[in-house]
Amino acid sequence: MNTAVQDKKPAAQLLVQGYEVVIGFETHAQLSTQSKIFSRAPTAFGAEPNTQACAVDLALPGTLPVMNKGAVERAIEFGLAVGSHIAERSVFARKNYFYPDLPKGYQISQFEIPVVQGGAIEFYLENGKGTGSVLEKKSVRLVRAHLEEDAGKSLHEDFIGQTGIDLNRAGTPLLEIVTEPDMRGSSEAVAYAKELHKIVTWIGICDGNMQEGSFRCDANVSVRKPGAELGTRREIKNLNSFKNMQQAIDFEIRWQIEELEDGRAIQQATVLFNPDTGETRAMRTKEDAADYRYFPDPDLPPLMIGRDWVERVRAEMTELPRVMAQRFVADYGLSDYDATALTQSREVAAYFEAAAQACGQPKLVGNWIMGEISRRLNLAEADISACPITPAQLAQLVSRIQDGTISNNAARQVLDALWSEPQGTVDALIEAKGLKQINDSDALEKIVDAVLAANPKNVEQYRAGNTKALNALVGQIMKGSQGKANPQQVNALLLQKLA
Repeated sequence: MNTAVQDKKPAAQLLVQGYEVVIGFETHAQLSTQSKIFSRAPTAFGAEPNTQACAVDLALPGTLPVMNKGAVERAIEFGLAVGSHIAERSVFARKNYFYPDLPKGYQISQFEIPVVQGGAIEFYLENGKGTGSVLEKKSVRLVRAHLEEDAGKSLHEDFIGQTGIDLNRAGTPLLEIVTEPDMRGSSEAVAYAKELHKIVTWIGICDGNMQEGSFRCDANVSVRKPGAELGTRREIKNLNSFKNMQQAIDFEIRWQIEELEDGRAIQQATVLFNPDTGETRAMRTKEDAADYRYFPDPDLPPLMIGRDWVERVRAEMTELPRVMAQRFVADYGLSDYDATALTQSREVAAYFEAAAQACGQPKLVGNWIMGEISRRLNLAEADISACPITPAQLAQLVSRIQDGTISNNAARQVLDALWSEPQGTVDALIEAKGLKQINDSDALEKIVDAVLAANPKNVEQYRAGNTKALNALVGQIMKGSQGKANPQQVNALLLQKLA
């Protein structure tokens, strides 16, 4: 892959059937507090309905909300991670709308003055395929990130002709992260969402479990002719996997273009994606801010955040992924692409760094993690925590390749054995399987001489200018050595004999 980085997106990717795609995101990240944002009720997932809702969550008369300090600190952490301004004074508002699982008749949120303002999410996007691909650095601007409470949940499946209400989620702390409409395609939107997911899980403010609703993405999608005003957007709600996200956005783009081409206007709406059919369908017309009749919540004073509090949170934060990636480039000589790939999660980064420091071969370690190890984990649909090979074992394997003890092919055989029996050691497996390379020049010379004597036709073809004949001779030598010959020594000795 060509890992050149360019600043401008190729013009061919800007248009879909003559239309420019415009996408913005709203993401609800459930904050990792043990209690709710305005009450002491627990937030654990999977409890029996209505067993984790206290009087405040039920909106019983006379109850008052009390701010959760941990939720505020997690919002500050996010703002610092993405270069935002942390408002010294922000205000909570009542967002009024009727829904059966919203017992107060309003949701406590932030409107005019959010706690986190501005910032950006930066990531790399691969454009093109194969050797012609390029890595493009992208940046999506954030409008805001504000604190709010979640609503409850309506249950339809278990009640014939009726709806059940579960208020366990009511009052769960959320950070709603809103972008500018900066994305221009589904691949870019998914790359943004993955990077945001990585950031919130990396700094520990959200567990990122999309199936449980901890990380919920809404995509605002519109299309327009180049240079025209922004088109009417439709909001795809609650995308709960990156695969569904891409499929939903792609379908919505095609649908909107077909509607416009057929002369029909797009109506602003909230839509749902059906993964079984691969289609979106309208759920309701989309509300604007005015429809919610926002006004300041009289029960909550303004949220005041002093600079000393911000700096205290900053001092306690873990090393950020982009900072770690820059350090990997500087300290280990990795490319931007490799450093980004190896900081996709804290666990992968820690695994890489432990192995790289143990053997002093960071590039080779990175190649094995991004190659063989990632391939096997992807097949098992598992992450690095499920890898049966320890960083120390990988470091030893890489060291044996580097010092010429084994070839890359033999190393894969060792990796296979370790994957099945992780208790073994690299050196013991090399001995047991007889995988040591032949580095003895005298022994190797005998094999080379024998092959040259047995293949005069290939020798003649090579000397006549047919370089492919050399590959045939190398193959015969490797076969004669049962794959144990050092390939570098084979090539050097063979060229010397043929000269």
